Amino acid sequence: MARKGNILVVDDEEIMRDVLETLLSGGGYRVDLAKTGEEGLETYQQRAYDVVLLDVSMPGMGGLKTLEALLKHDSEAVVIMITAYATFETAVTAWQLGAFNCIRKPFENAQILRTVESGLRRRRKDEEHRELKRTLKRTSQRQEIVARSPRMMEILSLVEQVAPARATVLIQGESGTGKELVARAIHFSSPRAESGQFVTVNSDNIPSELLESELFGHTRGAFTGAVAAKKGLFEVADGGSIFLDEIGNIPLETQSKLLRVIQEREFTPLGDTTARKVDVRIIAATNVDLKHAVTEGRFREDLFFRLNVITITMPPLRDRREDILPLAKHFIRKFNEENNRHMAEDIRPEILELLEAYSWPGNIRELSNTIERAVVIARTGELELEYLRDEILHPERKSGNFGKDAPETPFAIDAGHGISFYDEVARFEVGLIRRAMELTGGHQSRAAKLLGLNATTLNSKIKTYNIKL
Repeated sequence: MARKGNILVVDDEEIMRDVLETLLSGGGYRVDLAKTGEEGLETYQQRAYDVVLLDVSMPGMGGLKTLEALLKHDSEAVVIMITAYATFETAVTAWQLGAFNCIRKPFENAQILRTVESGLRRRRKDEEHRELKRTLKRTSQRQEIVARSPRMMEILSLVEQVAPARATVLIQGESGTGKELVARAIHFSSPRAESGQFVTVNSDNIPSELLESELFGHTRGAFTGAVAAKKGLFEVADGGSIFLDEIGNIPLETQSKLLRVIQEREFTPLGDTTARKVDVRIIAATNVDLKHAVTEGRFREDLFFRLNVITITMPPLRDRREDILPLAKHFIRKFNEENNRHMAEDIRPEILELLEAYSWPGNIRELSNTIERAVVIARTGELELEYLRDEILHPERKSGNFGKDAPETPFAIDAGHGISFYDEVARFEVGLIRRAMELTGGHQSRAAKLLGLNATTLNSKIKTYNIKL
C-alpha cells in the first residue's frame, strides 16, 4: 500500500528509472516503472496514479505524444515532464498540452520531491473538487425526496445500494408517488452522473408512430417528413441513464426493439442499416401491473424479465402518512418562493389531522396541488381550513358521489344553499370522462387522447373521483 501516493515513472533510460525509483520510494511513495510511452499509457490505464514523471525524448511514442494520450484518457492527470533538452519551445508546448510542470536534467533530488509533492496536492484538490460536485449533484437531485416513514427510508437505502451498479431498475407504483424522483436519485448517486445525461422518455406524450424515432433516431428520408437526420434519445443518453416512464404503454412492436437494446446494448436508427453501440443504464417505471399485462398479451414476457432485475415499489401516500407533514411543509416553502408568498410552514393540529385522514388518491402530486392552491389563494399568513378542497374537509361525501349512479346533469344547484364551484367542475369532468370511456370501449389510453390528456392524468382523475368503470 502507498504511504503517500502512487507514482508512475516513464523513461527509456534504465539508470534514470532506477534513480527515480530509489528517490521516490525513499520519500514514501509507491513507484511503478515503464520504459516506453506505449507501456506507460497501458500501465496508467490499468491503475490510478497520482503523479506521472514522463521523459520527453523517447523512441516510439515520444513524451509529448504520450502526454496527449494520458490527458485524453484522464483529463486531470498530473504529469511532470523531464527533459535534457529543456528548450523554451519544449516547455511551452508541454504546458499548452496540459503538463503540470517541466524539470530539466540533471536535476536535484530535492527539486523532484518538491515538484512531486506539489503535484500530489493538486491531484488531491482535484479529487476533493470532483467529490464535492458529485455530492452537490446528489443533494440537488434528491432534495425533493422528502421522507420520514420507515418504508421510504428503506427505499432510499436501496437507491444508494443499487446506484453504482449497471443493472436495470423497474420502479412500480401509483401515479404521483414520486417514481421519477427516485429514478433521478439513482442516476445522480451513480458514477454516470459524471459521464452522461439523465434522459426522460414518457411514452404517453409521444404518438406511437413517432416513438421509435424518438428512442432510436432516424436518417434523412427514413419516412415522410424526415427532412434531416435526428439523434435518438438512447444515443443522447450514451454514458448516462434513460428513464422510460409509463413503459407499460409502449406498443408491442417497439417493445421488441427495446428488448434488443437491453440485451445487445445496441440499436439501429430508422432508415439505417448499421447498428450503434451504447452504454446506457435503463430505469423504467409503470403504474400498471406488468405481470397482468403479460398474461393479457399487452406486454412481452421476455422484456418484463429483462426489466425486472431490481424492483422498487413506491408506497402510496396513504401508506406513508408520517411523510404528509414534512411534505406539506416542503411544498409550502416551494410555492412561497415561486409565488412570492409568505405562508407559515407551521400547520395547526386540526388541519394536519384532516390532511393525514384523507386518502390522497392522487398521492404526492395531489398533495402538491392542494398546497399550491392554498398558498396562491391565501389571505392570511397560515394554512386555513377554507383553503382546502371540499373532499378533504368532508371525505365522507366523496365516496360514491361520482360512481355509476352519479347524476348526468352537469350542475345541481340548490337555490337555498348555492353551489360549490369545485364540486360542480368535478361533476362536469366526470361526465366527460365517462362519455370518453364509453366511446372508446373502456380503453383508457384512447380515451385520454380523445380528451386531450395523457393517460397518467386520466388514470389519476378516475381514481380521484372514484369513477366506477
